[in-house]
Amino acid sequence: MSEIKKLIERLCPDGVEYRKLVDLAEVGTGSSNKQDSTDDGKYPFFVRSKFVERHNDYEYDEEAIIIPGEGGIGDIFHYINGKYALHQRVYRIHFITNSVNAKFAYYYLRNSFKKYILGKAVSATVTSIRKPMIQNFEIPVPPIEVQSKIVEILDNFTELEIKLEAELEARRKQYEYYRNQLLTFDKVGGVRFDVKWMKMGEITNVLRGRRLTKKELSPDADYPVYHGGIEPIGYYNQSNRPANTVMVINVGASAGTVGYCNKPFWSSDGCYCIEKNDIVNDKYLYYLLSKNQISFVSKVRHAGIPTLDSRAISEYIIPIPPLEEQQRIVSILDRFEALTTDLQSGLPAEIEARRKQYEYYREQLLTFKRKTA
Repeated sequence: MSEIKKLIERLCPDGVEYRKLVDLAEVGTGSSNKQDSTDDGKYPFFVRSKFVERHNDYEYDEEAIIIPGEGGIGDIFHYINGKYALHQRVYRIHFITNSVNAKFAYYYLRNSFKKYILGKAVSATVTSIRKPMIQNFEIPVPPIEVQSKIVEILDNFTELEIKLEAELEARRKQYEYYRNQLLTFDKVGGVRFDVKWMKMGEITNVLRGRRLTKKELSPDADYPVYHGGIEPIGYYNQSNRPANTVMVINVGASAGTVGYCNKPFWSSDGCYCIEKNDIVNDKYLYYLLSKNQISFVSKVRHAGIPTLDSRAISEYIIPIPPLEEQQRIVSILDRFEALTTDLQSGLPAEIEARRKQYEYYREQLLTFKRKTA
């Protein structure tokens, strides 16, 4: 930051000129359609999405910024340097001047273009971007030396985040591997120790909650309310389930999904809960059922509203090793889960911290004093 500040003080002490894109770049769309994509295409194919598809032919061979004309308004940008194909409702910005570093402009648009587009909305919602909106967008044009240094700094932040994301993905795969190993038992006698196989209904009860009205919910209440999903739909001033309870969603798009709440909560009638018992550790049961969640999802009835019958849970057969072994498994998987999902610690927390740091520095680096005429 200090190096950039010194550069700006030396090269543009009176401020930076802002210029419209129409004066600096070609702005246009492609000619391809979605059906032109192919899984094994040779060239990247930019469509109205953050996901890049493939195409057998290319339309452009250049350095450019890609913006969708529809969908993800102001949010999705791609930077490309090479051959690519372009959808007919996706815009390319190709600079025709040496005074602008395209990667610098890419970072600036990522930082400021959405705010500009939303400002155009007034009271209506912008559902598509028109060419003049892009052409009239102004970007700062500091000396190219300043632009290049800013790109170098922001590229380093981006590379670090990519490395952390790759490490997190590796840890997730490692977690899944150990979870599968720890929760796979031999039904014939139990290889590692004595494992009993029992139906859920033989050892516990599947409890259904009670639905609340919207008027009963309050953002100031203490207890989360679950119905039709593993994210709370609101809060209530009472609980009907204790902390550390396993739940299985039984209605809606999330029917069959396994969840776990580590504090008292209210269970609605769209959420089955597994009653606590002395035979199965709650967290062990959560890990076991979430590993085999597809067993419940596959039994969801889809006539009308998706629904899971409680018998699918009661009749589900689970392996039950000794409680000491269940606790050992839980201890191992808890550490992996914290590393891969906990927003307060582990890699997700580090990624979030780096992202906030990146956003702060990006804002600082891409804010310039405007040069007066």
